[in-house]
Amino acid sequence: MDSRTHDTQDGFPVEGRPARRALATEAVHAGREDLVALGLHAPPLDLSTTYPSHDSRGEAARLDAFAADGAELAGPPVYGRLGNPTVARFETALARLEGTESAVAFATGMAALTAVLLVRNALGLRHVVAVRPLYGCSDHLLNAGLLGSEVTWTDPAGIADALRPDTGLVMVESPANPTLAEIDLRAVAHACGSVPLLADNTFATPVLQRPAEQGARLVLHSATKYLGGHGDVMGGVVACDEELARRLRQVRFATGAVLHPLAGYLLLRGLSTLPIRVRAASATAAELARRLAADPRVARVHYPRIGGAMIAFEVHGDPHAVIAGVRLITPAVSLGSVDTLIQHPASISHRIVDATDRRGAGVSDRLLRLSVGLEDVEDLWADLEGALGAARGVGDRGREEVVGR
Repeated sequence: MDSRTHDTQDGFPVEGRPARRALATEAVHAGREDLVALGLHAPPLDLSTTYPSHDSRGEAARLDAFAADGAELAGPPVYGRLGNPTVARFETALARLEGTESAVAFATGMAALTAVLLVRNALGLRHVVAVRPLYGCSDHLLNAGLLGSEVTWTDPAGIADALRPDTGLVMVESPANPTLAEIDLRAVAHACGSVPLLADNTFATPVLQRPAEQGARLVLHSATKYLGGHGDVMGGVVACDEELARRLRQVRFATGAVLHPLAGYLLLRGLSTLPIRVRAASATAAELARRLAADPRVARVHYPRIGGAMIAFEVHGDPHAVIAGVRLITPAVSLGSVDTLIQHPASISHRIVDATDRRGAGVSDRLLRLSVGLEDVEDLWADLEGALGAARGVGDRGREEVVGR
């Protein structure tokens, strides 16, 4: 997909915005435009927690301005909880990749979602309409009312009817964790009317889809996954318009849920290889999905139409035996790393979701989730074949087609 970002007018760049460039180019260069003027090639890592200033009156004025509307501080940094230059580079780059005005980074994806809910709650809009499945902890945060929110669960067709005067947010995930169910984001955004749509884009990444282009006002990422891409950094980010970003920055400052500068540095570095990593892993995943669909030990394969590096499949035999049987593939939570991971959602990532709700959303007890990495496809298939044999579920039951293909 030759995805291009940013606007031009009469063939010339719009003032204040970079020229339209391909996503692969933006992934390498966004957030780094000032490096040449600084005499640098690699982005610097700023670990400072505080910054000196002899102009206390000026600092007071800038802090008053931030408290009033949450705009990014003009001039030099003040304190790490208000902002960090390294983190700002990552935010700039991610906003450009998602095609939004701004992005606000947090310590984790759950901290990012928490900030969004707090922003809406502060406006008296505590009601959330959501579509299952979502990531298990997102589901729990909404359903348990931990932040005072009230949630109505519905299917995409029921969103418009579920809206209330106090609805502050509609939340979906597509492809969904862990079933990879896909949602027509444009249709959902239309059904939301004036209520902001938040789309969790963690599985797809901006390489495969940009929800903002389809009407989502907020795009959520667990940056821990594909954006970082190497299993060594935690973070979360919300890409959105500047109006919402200002409120999110205020919540981040008040709650302290800031992204560490080292994490910002690693995430910016991860973005530079995001397109090539996602496309390479997706090609391997598509082939593995094809082979799994033809295997009599596998009851069903879920693979999204837009592609991607995630596969979900249900086995006839014991899924726990498959987990125990892999040798090359790592049995672990999380996803989006350069190495392949497998886990049993009903036992781990979605264990916190009520069993009835979990099964009703398609998360069966025999479902396994595979995050495909960058290994050779033949080595991965050999490992899966051995693990499937350990499940002792081979039978002559009828084959089911690949869901979503």
